[in-house]
Amino acid sequence: HLIHPLHQPAAHTNGHVWAEGHGAILVDSDGKEYIDGLAGLWNVVAGHGRRELAEAAAAQMSTLAYCSGYTGSSNRPAIELSGRLASLTYPSINRFFFTSGGGESSDTSFKLARSYWKRRGKPGKTKVISRQWGYHGVTLAAMSATGIGSYWPEFEPRVDGFVHIPSPYPYRYEAPKGVSQGIAAANELEKAILQEGPDSVAMFLAEPVQGAGGVIVPQADYFPRIREICDQYDVLLVADEVITGFGRTGKWFALDHWGVEPDVFQFAKAVTSGYFPFGGIGVSDAIADVLDSGEAPWMHAYTYSAHPVGCAVALRNIQIIEEENFPKQSEEKGAYLLERLQSTLANHANVGDVRGLGLMCAVELVRDKDTREEFDPKEKIGIKVHAAAQQRGLFSRLRGDVFCLAPPVVISTEQIDKMVDILAQSITEILD
Repeated sequence: HLIHPLHQPAAHTNGHVWAEGHGAILVDSDGKEYIDGLAGLWNVVAGHGRRELAEAAAAQMSTLAYCSGYTGSSNRPAIELSGRLASLTYPSINRFFFTSGGGESSDTSFKLARSYWKRRGKPGKTKVISRQWGYHGVTLAAMSATGIGSYWPEFEPRVDGFVHIPSPYPYRYEAPKGVSQGIAAANELEKAILQEGPDSVAMFLAEPVQGAGGVIVPQADYFPRIREICDQYDVLLVADEVITGFGRTGKWFALDHWGVEPDVFQFAKAVTSGYFPFGGIGVSDAIADVLDSGEAPWMHAYTYSAHPVGCAVALRNIQIIEEENFPKQSEEKGAYLLERLQSTLANHANVGDVRGLGLMCAVELVRDKDTREEFDPKEKIGIKVHAAAQQRGLFSRLRGDVFCLAPPVVISTEQIDKMVDILAQSITEILD
């Protein structure tokens, strides 16, 4: 009776029915344990089985399970959460709209940008520029921003007004001679703005670290230059922090690594550690002022915006993140994971790149290390390595032949060691 996300019947024959979880471990219905190498879908940062979060949800459900957040109504957890977020996020961002997840957050940003520029007297500024390998959700508009082509074919035509530029992808981006790779990659945005016309471009949407696209960490000079270009051409910089937010990269929010503030940032996933479907956007004071100045209502709304249970779980989860210092844990454990991956795998003939930031890492497998030639997709090398890893008790996700790792922040050093050993053994089994 069930249609799966990314439904593919042939792939379901070897699937899992997950039954329980504790910490960084998932247990299937046969009782076999697996290290959760991707924290669910990048989101279960606090680990599985946190009674504090279950109790926060139950307490709120027993008091006020749901109420409308539409004009003139709200609830105490929503009001408190918006204030907490204002104290944690980028200094200029103090106003928040809540959604049920990352895709809704992307759509909210697109609509916000259009309405913002209309209210500023620039109704032609509607286009969205995003990047190859960027992932921003799969609603029709969010899918059109997503730069992973495998999501498109069955649902074409995509929404008009979405443009993609190359990813900074340090392992593969080719910069002109004499130009820093990061600056050259950032200048792809300027080229696109000029080609489309600055008066038509509303926003640039980018993950600080591209997650589902293969944990692509940008060069140090990339985002400072992006900020300059957005300011020069009057384009909103929207940071998609659905994966990178709330400590995953070693900072509360990832653009802090490069001293850059966005105009808007999107969040979801880790805000509740996946215990409740929840997300949102935060907007700069300048955007909020324009939003407040209009006499007509801003006609954007979801039934579950500012859901009281989601807000209550988010508040309790943020308390856990603070008390257990997830940013510091991610920084330290991520550095250890990256060092272990590099020392164990970097010399393998088919490991082209090992990369990461905080507790987000990836291993890119290639046919030829010298030329960086990729395997033919028909060989399904990544899928075979993933299957071998599951046999040994590690479950994660791929982007082609890029094996991604982003476990719960509560993972132990011993579990990190086991995770690396399993991946190394699996690569050896398939490729040696």
